Amino acid sequence: MKLPIYLDYMATTPVDPQVITKMLNCLGANGVFGNPASQSHRFGYDARQLVEMARQEVAELINADPREIIFTSGATESDNLAIKGAALFYARQGKHIVTLATEHKAVLDTCHYLESQGFEVTYLKPEKNGVLDTEKFKQALRDDTILASIMQVNNETGVIQDIKALSSITRERGILFHCDAAQAAGKIPIDTKDLCVDLMSFSAHKIYGPKGIGALYVRRSPPLHLQPLLHGGGHERGLRSGTLATHQIVGMGAAFALAKHSMQKDNEQIKKLSDYLLRNLQKIKGFHLNGGLAHKIPHCLNVYFDGVDGESLLLSLRNLAISTGSACNSANPDASHVLLAMGLDRKNAYNSLRISLGKFTTTEEIEYAANYISEQVSNLRELAPL
Repeated sequence: MKLPIYLDYMATTPVDPQVITKMLNCLGANGVFGNPASQSHRFGYDARQLVEMARQEVAELINADPREIIFTSGATESDNLAIKGAALFYARQGKHIVTLATEHKAVLDTCHYLESQGFEVTYLKPEKNGVLDTEKFKQALRDDTILASIMQVNNETGVIQDIKALSSITRERGILFHCDAAQAAGKIPIDTKDLCVDLMSFSAHKIYGPKGIGALYVRRSPPLHLQPLLHGGGHERGLRSGTLATHQIVGMGAAFALAKHSMQKDNEQIKKLSDYLLRNLQKIKGFHLNGGLAHKIPHCLNVYFDGVDGESLLLSLRNLAISTGSACNSANPDASHVLLAMGLDRKNAYNSLRISLGKFTTTEEIEYAANYISEQVSNLRELAPL
């Protein structure tokens, strides 16, 4: 067993070897390296064929029309395009947006920007288990509400929101619904034809694909409009200009195709390992699981221990690659905004750690991690009881 053990899959996933193989075919002079927009010769045509195949693969995982998939640089850009694009285009109909206080910073910071541009944003707080109450959501909607943005799976706690129920409410009111599904793809089934979502963001590197590539699902019927953020050659139906990164797009498509075929098997294995780890952590006195067990994916455990400083524990667990929260907030020493919005006090939120598993996690690694965490918690309590 190689140390340190990687248990930070919610931050990013290693690229699957099968994905790497397909990406490499798009880089060298002997591969498909052409510009997909160059349709006057075979090099560009072949690249375009691979791009469209990848678009189909992404669409198939979420049961969408390939024409509803717009490639971006990642979920952050997808969130920005969806929220800014919709807000700016439909501003004449209203300037009110509803979102959740536990959203990813890509959503929250985008909403903060729009507030500086004259929009009004309502930031709802979830219940203590992290789930948004549908009645509270319904009451927050107004006549001038044009958009709601609620993530499907939280990146720090793994809590799952009832997107079908929430989006059904907005569809009845004629309000657009955006969903950040970066942490949901490959972990839970997604069916855009069953949900009432209008816009949905995805990222390849959360699903064993490469970094730097993502997608935005844009509902095709009835059609909706977005104000583009980038202008140039009119790529991606005019919504996202810029030369398409063939190798990254192919990698994203391959990762989504793999997930479609192996998601159930992978999830069963991950749940088995997660349950084992949880059972052993529960034996430690003063153990707490943020968000509880209901309404969450098994891939993520957000925990803290009474009497144990989170930063000290993180430093003592040098043989485990885990985190204190979102990788996007690693430079911020403050407590998690997600946990604070769920009602945790600042001390417990600051002391919380996120442990996340993936399809490459092994039984041996989890057995080691369970014993190792228990040992280090005991050591810290003996050395510096709080």
